[in-house]
Amino acid sequence: MTAALLDSLRAIVGDAHVLADGDLSAWEQDWRKRERGRALAVVRPASTAQVAAVVKACAAAGVSIVPQGGNTGLVCGSTPDASGRQVVLSTRRMNAVRAIDPANLTVTVEAGCVLQSLQEIAEKEGFLFPLSLGAEGSCTIGGNLSTNAGGTQVVRYGNTRELCLGLEVVTAEGEVWSGLTGLRKDNTGYDLRDLFVGAEGTLGIITAATMKLYPMPAVQLTAWAAVPSMEHAVELLGLAHRTLGAGLTGFEVMGRFALSLVAKHFPQQRVPFVTAAAESSEETPWCVLLENSDDESEEHARSRFEKLLEQAFEAGCVSDAVIAENLSQARALWHVRESITLAQVEEGLNIKHDISIPVSRIPEFVRVTDALLAQKIPGVRMVDFGHLGDGNLHYNVQAPAGGDAKAFLAAHEEEVNTLVFDSVKSFDGSISAEHGVGSLKQHKLPHYKSPVAMKLMRAIKGALDPENRMNPGRVLEA
Repeated sequence: MTAALLDSLRAIVGDAHVLADGDLSAWEQDWRKRERGRALAVVRPASTAQVAAVVKACAAAGVSIVPQGGNTGLVCGSTPDASGRQVVLSTRRMNAVRAIDPANLTVTVEAGCVLQSLQEIAEKEGFLFPLSLGAEGSCTIGGNLSTNAGGTQVVRYGNTRELCLGLEVVTAEGEVWSGLTGLRKDNTGYDLRDLFVGAEGTLGIITAATMKLYPMPAVQLTAWAAVPSMEHAVELLGLAHRTLGAGLTGFEVMGRFALSLVAKHFPQQRVPFVTAAAESSEETPWCVLLENSDDESEEHARSRFEKLLEQAFEAGCVSDAVIAENLSQARALWHVRESITLAQVEEGLNIKHDISIPVSRIPEFVRVTDALLAQKIPGVRMVDFGHLGDGNLHYNVQAPAGGDAKAFLAAHEEEVNTLVFDSVKSFDGSISAEHGVGSLKQHKLPHYKSPVAMKLMRAIKGALDPENRMNPGRVLEA
């Protein structure tokens, strides 16, 4: 059966694009190196028709499929299990921009297109594609849609779901649903698009999408502010909304220890207001990175920024601030923010949480949960940062200084996850804001979503993929 299936797949996509031997670690290992699976084969189709044919062939052979884009996910949602019986379907060859409609402000793009490539193509045409995140140089649009990725500009433009107007999808039966119309209004029944966005490949395979474009702003300015507390950061966010309005396109919060890791492991970077030691209680406890996009001029944008910071100083919610004087300085500030994750890797294994809380309740959540963790695990270090503008925190837990990080994870990960997720639930939050569920959190999901929600999700899965062939063991437990 295996040989016959591989022959069928080679006939569909060509011999060179069915990989069954040799080193397949690029597809079998997740980005965080938390899981390593074993694939029956890696198949690389070049068209939607080939994807549909691959799905039909696998269905006939009783083999499940793991769709994969850039393999940059953080919850082990796109790597095969250890059975050696799953086919990894890579969309990376399907990377074309099919059409740009300037009047409709849309672009139709295939699922394997790298996010940064789409950003650059849009910019060449005079438009902005606003989705932006740390992995944009390697993640793909299909993966962004499948996980409903967020990033740094959600406060203005929304998650990937809000940027999507239509999809092309291959179903679990190998049929093609073409819904690529760029309509902003289409009230003709159930919104099928929203079923597949965020489904992590468990209902079907996204092969193309029609996405929103925006006029390119005349100027973008970046500021970095030191704030005395998380409460003051929330107060600054309110001031920014009132002063900048829709011009507020980024609002990131970063804790002192998170920034100290960047200063420690990347000393060539200048981290405003924070040193590598970051032990002194007199140092800045929190910093905020703000982005202001303006459709008029740099002078207009700068005057609004300065007005905001003047009000913030008067209100006492900012203790120090700098505004980038040029694009190079702005990129350097954003680079500090994006380097936190890499600095954590250098510091050692850690327990990651991607959570969302109502913005108004974040200060209390951080205070309460920090205290609970400190009580349970003396010396534990909190790497707090994230997208405060949309209520999404990367609330990560590092082992005590000098400890064995691997042993810390083995001894405490389940305990820490339960404590944090229980606290998230008590604050009416979500245990996954933008990373998805994958296989890392699927066993937790029933404890933090209502029984009715879980029943509806299982009903949808059963209706669209009754044989459980599409990315089984992700999102929902088998």
